[in-house]
Amino acid sequence: MLVDGCRLPFQRSGTGYEALMAYDMGRMVLRGLLSRTGLSPERIDRVVMGSVIQDPETSNVARESALGAGIPHSVPAFTVTMACISSNQAFTSGMDLVRTGLADVVVAGGTETLSDPPIRVARPLRKRLFEARKAKGPADYLELLEGLRPSDLLPESPAIAEFSTGEVMGESADRLAAMFGVSREEQDAYALRSHRRAAEARDAGHFGPELHPATPPPHCEPITTDNVVRDDTSMEKLRSLPPAFVDPYGTVTAGNASALTDGASATLLMADEVADAEGFAPQAALRDYTYVAQDPGTELLLGPAYAIPQVLDAAGLSLDDIDVVELHEAFAGQVLAVLEALQSDTFAQENLGRGSAVGAIDPDRLNAWGGSLSLGHPFGATGTRLVTTAAHRLHVEDGRWALVAACAAGGQGHALLLERRP
Repeated sequence: MLVDGCRLPFQRSGTGYEALMAYDMGRMVLRGLLSRTGLSPERIDRVVMGSVIQDPETSNVARESALGAGIPHSVPAFTVTMACISSNQAFTSGMDLVRTGLADVVVAGGTETLSDPPIRVARPLRKRLFEARKAKGPADYLELLEGLRPSDLLPESPAIAEFSTGEVMGESADRLAAMFGVSREEQDAYALRSHRRAAEARDAGHFGPELHPATPPPHCEPITTDNVVRDDTSMEKLRSLPPAFVDPYGTVTAGNASALTDGASATLLMADEVADAEGFAPQAALRDYTYVAQDPGTELLLGPAYAIPQVLDAAGLSLDDIDVVELHEAFAGQVLAVLEALQSDTFAQENLGRGSAVGAIDPDRLNAWGGSLSLGHPFGATGTRLVTTAAHRLHVEDGRWALVAACAAGGQGHALLLERRP
């Protein structure tokens, strides 16, 4: 059972959390979860967290964050990485521990900083630095420099690219949008919708129950709201932006793609009988989930179109039964391509082995409080943000079923179904 969830306000990389490690945000959100639920740290059986760009100093950031949050040394913790669905994997792994009786209480979440990613030097220099451990004097050090070129001394800039294909994700998004006939105008309109929905939800106070203020040092001024939402954006501004990845005819821009973001999120999971016995009121139950994988060269971001029908079939439901949909917005074009695929008889027959289309998602039920385009996308933390928002929406909107789905690097995808608890 999902008892509760929270997150730090998401911040554009290089802004509010620029001085923090992923560990810092991880411990802050874990402390926030403990504070809001009143759970004793000693009651936790396991901590699971997702993270993508891992710092070598805190490679098991779940363990370090748990210790930093005051969770006892005796509580095991492990970190999972599955690109943009890392904390989805943390959440379902935690739920499996509870459902199989291996744990009564699990904390699952994720944390990510893109403000300070580890930067490597070129391989020739790395090799020399490793060999430098054996150097005994100035002559040995000088010998290590022989044969190095000036370019070998330059740092390697990190890139969000597929190792298997060498392609940047935005390039894949451009191709996917073209494949499904999604225009630049449609992508910009969807991005505008995301920002407007997020601003409306913020102003209505919908994010209050899931946001935990952050107090980053050194000044510790509280951060209480997401700073990725653009209240001032418009179709005119979005239209003015040049292609970001495929010039000059690409349709993906900085305005209809998710921003580099820092943040952390966490959920509290409990066995049903334990929650009842200890006075906790679970928000939702996990009913079904699945993970899928496709060719990263041709279908990098199409995972939800494969995963969604799997969980619906497993539960005996259709899209008409779903009250709340939270679909990760890596790119506006990716979201719209997934929606097109779900409505396509041809896609269903050729790719899913079905006789007809999966169906259409009601726009009013889709990302009603904005999404990753407007709220931000800290890779390792987005999954449990989606789950937490979906559960909160079920109660605010008086629904029964919530569908959460996301794409991820490597051509992977995920979907899960939550059922509201009274």
